[in-house]
Amino acid sequence: MQIQDVISILEKVAPAAYQESYDNAGLITGSPAWACKGILISLDCLEGTIEEAVKKGCNLVVAHHPILFKGTRQLTGKDYIQRTLIKAIKADVAIYAIHTNLDNVAGGVSKKMADLLGLINPRILDPKSGLLSSLVTFVPQQNADAVRKALFAAGAGSIGPYDDCAFSVTGTGTFKPQQGATPAIGHVGATEQVTEQRIELIFPNHLQGKLIQALIKAHPYEQVAYYIHPLVNKDQDVGSGMIGELPQPADYQEVLAKIKEVFQVPVIRHTPLLDKKVQKIALCGGAGSFLTKTAIAAGADLYLTADVKYHEFFDADGQIVLMDIGHFESEQYTIELLFDILAQKFPTFAILKSVYYTNPVLYYI
Repeated sequence: MQIQDVISILEKVAPAAYQESYDNAGLITGSPAWACKGILISLDCLEGTIEEAVKKGCNLVVAHHPILFKGTRQLTGKDYIQRTLIKAIKADVAIYAIHTNLDNVAGGVSKKMADLLGLINPRILDPKSGLLSSLVTFVPQQNADAVRKALFAAGAGSIGPYDDCAFSVTGTGTFKPQQGATPAIGHVGATEQVTEQRIELIFPNHLQGKLIQALIKAHPYEQVAYYIHPLVNKDQDVGSGMIGELPQPADYQEVLAKIKEVFQVPVIRHTPLLDKKVQKIALCGGAGSFLTKTAIAAGADLYLTADVKYHEFFDADGQIVLMDIGHFESEQYTIELLFDILAQKFPTFAILKSVYYTNPVLYYI
């Protein structure tokens, strides 16, 4: 198995196209063509992580946080970033980061948090727009099923929990082959009328190239007619944060106690508790204060996230209880999430969870 095989599985779950513009998810060191000897999964990739990987015979570290965010002009070992990169390169250890693209998918980091709290009906808190397009093409009636199937296989036609979604209508297509054409139907110089199906499907923008290749390969015509429309629709499967409900309303004190136990936190920073029960909970792994107003608008009673600054707590404005449990604490179970994804696909391969503790924040209690 090559490292590229592992990357392909991860990017089916969290396509690289879904990472934020500031991010650096993807392969940071190593080659996708390397044979993969073992995988070590971690939240952060530091010098100790590389040492652990080498000791355990793993030449691929799959980390949530990229060790390298910005370009560097030197590798002199002057800071922990450079020392980690040097150690990985010298040991032939590949580093792959799956960061905001994993944050932004429906089965990602925030969904893992929701599952740990037992929330029901979980869904994206702030779905993204500008990620979808529609494809329209025209196919001879007898070839329509084959073309639809090829487009579905290439990733088109998925809407939420539904696959193979398309709309088709039958009509008449006309064309006149000119000299040099080799028509699949009709003859050069003669105007043809063909019963065709107009097929329409929605697809994620990052699959456009793959989709067009599949269309041209499956379509019988020498010149394939199609057009693509960008959509303003929000993609309900891609976006920031999650929101869901508790099976039964609970007191804030009860919910705080559960959060403290589940996420193993010694302290929770929060705004004043409200005089009501908690039913709807919004959450976002990592730094999520930018979603506070979105959580309020969604009717959440509680918003759980991390890295909230002093003045950002005022955004709760007595309408919601805003809670900060710490960045590491909110994302620590990403290791479990990635392990489950890879173990399902490679059940007999060496996939290990890092035991090297990377949280730089300690608490004096």
